[in-house]
Amino acid sequence: MFFLQRVYSFVWGAPALMLILGIGLILSIGTGFGQIRLLPRACRRFFRKMFGKEGATDGISSFQAVCTALAATVGTGNLAGVAGAIAIGGPGAIFWMWLCGILGMILKCAEATLAVHFRQKNEAGEYVGGPMYMIRHGLPRAFWPLAGIYAFLGVVAAFGVGNATQINTVISAVESMAWSYGYILPPWCKLVLGLLLAVLIGLALFGGAKRIGATAELLVPFAAGVYLLLGLGALVLCYDRIPQAFVSIFRGVWDPGAVTGGAIGAMVMGLRAGVSRGVFTNEAGMGTAAIAHASASVAHPMEQGCMGIVEVFLDTVVICTITALVILCSGIGIPYGTDAGIGLTNTAFSHVLGPWVGIVITFSLCLFALATVLGWGLYGIRCAQYLLGEHGAKLFSLMQIITVVIASMLRAETVWLMAEILNGLMAIPNLIALWALMPTFMKLYKSYLHGGTYENFHQCESL
Repeated sequence: MFFLQRVYSFVWGAPALMLILGIGLILSIGTGFGQIRLLPRACRRFFRKMFGKEGATDGISSFQAVCTALAATVGTGNLAGVAGAIAIGGPGAIFWMWLCGILGMILKCAEATLAVHFRQKNEAGEYVGGPMYMIRHGLPRAFWPLAGIYAFLGVVAAFGVGNATQINTVISAVESMAWSYGYILPPWCKLVLGLLLAVLIGLALFGGAKRIGATAELLVPFAAGVYLLLGLGALVLCYDRIPQAFVSIFRGVWDPGAVTGGAIGAMVMGLRAGVSRGVFTNEAGMGTAAIAHASASVAHPMEQGCMGIVEVFLDTVVICTITALVILCSGIGIPYGTDAGIGLTNTAFSHVLGPWVGIVITFSLCLFALATVLGWGLYGIRCAQYLLGEHGAKLFSLMQIITVVIASMLRAETVWLMAEILNGLMAIPNLIALWALMPTFMKLYKSYLHGGTYENFHQCESL
């Protein structure tokens, strides 16, 4: 554990944090804060696709692509990750999470846009893309080894970030709920639950990208809707505490000790917790969601880039904020200095709405986790295909199912630490690619903004 903590401190040190925030800020300035300018248009497009019927020809639909990406991001990070950020970094960590989300909106836009632009077709006739293809087909040969490194890290991360953390959090939530009713969950129950989840996940993974997309299209809106209703209901009941919650967030940025009673006194702890958990919740800068967005059937790459903006906005600005406000407004004691997880979120909701809500939260969490494992399953499959071809995809799917069972028996602290380390490592080759391909993204952005078509976007160099 000590070794992992040292690696975590190195990976999430000042250089990594400045790299993520810095590139996000450069893209924001370069586009005139395009994430804000395009947000209304992106939201209209998102809800139009959500409530309308959209056909897909060569790939999955645009809405299924963003649902698959949301499936991998809207999950335990929004429930357990936010709670952990507050406990480790104090309420001020939420401010840094917001900042990470605002800058992450344009990062995700660039990732999705470039993924569609540089995508290829595999042997099965499906669109495949992501950072490894952006590097291979967009950068000089000297950068190509980064593509293999990213794909390898993607496969490993799919077992940790996209599997072990999700399953482990589900088990912890079930344990917490059982304990609240006076029961202690025996080890065999964890194993049975792990086996059940493994079967469900295996059925979807072996169905390929279309089945994963169709499953995500059903799971994500339903699970997110249930959770949002619970969160808004809780905030209505304790509305008088909302202003004080915002005060604690902004005060916690500059004076953490005043809010946490001295348990957390360093601003850098809040910054690190907010940004690392922010990246975990929305994955902006990691490039993973670009793998899902690359499969979308769209007329212009920026159309899917707009879906990336909505993805981060819903994930970090909306859902994470609701979780944070419920925790801060609930009136429960927060164990500052410890890596509190889903138990803290569950306690906060139950304190406001009553013990019954623990069952609903646990059910929603199970849906979130199942969707996240599927979304990351697609990422792992694509990375394995890049490295080993079609046989690699089948091998990965089998190992992912086995990992579900193993993860149900692991310690939560170790799992989260390893997941955040992998997040930081994956971001490095992706951010290098984003930096190098920024001119290409700007051409695509200007083409879309000025009403141009994808075919003649090269003409925008003179704009």
